[in-house]
Amino acid sequence: MSAWREELDAITGARHGGQVEHVLGQLKDLDARYPNVAEINYQLAWTCDVLGREAEALPFYEKAVALGLPENELAGALIGLGSTLRNLGQFERSAEVLRSGQAQFPDNREFDVFLALTLHDLGQPTEALKLTLEVLCDTTDDPGLTAYQRALRHYARKLGS
Repeated sequence: MSAWREELDAITGARHGGQVEHVLGQLKDLDARYPNVAEINYQLAWTCDVLGREAEALPFYEKAVALGLPENELAGALIGLGSTLRNLGQFERSAEVLRSGQAQFPDNREFDVFLALTLHDLGQPTEALKLTLEVLCDTTDDPGLTAYQRALRHYARKLGS
């Protein structure tokens, strides 16, 4: 196990206890000692996001993705990056990141939902609703909705046409 991994696991474990502000300082110290570790940057980004510091989170997300994350963490980092860009009003970049995530992780439907939010912000509410309805139909087991799935898919196709 890498020298930084054990320490990172201990720090992120403390975050689950609600010590988010304290954890941020520890993560920054760890990053200073191991400056080019994608996983540390991802945890820094995630922690800044939780604290509502999107502008501070952005460079950490970008660095984590650029350094190369394991696949299971990359999906989360791309969602976080896309969402952060959207929250900062960078809608075009948000859409690019989320579409990249869709292409890399086609089974992760959360990319579709976050993209729908961005499309709405880009002034494309019809496309946003269409995408949301498709995700809903593809992923729900709710008996009330599955009973009307055929109609919902029909209406989704007709939106904007």
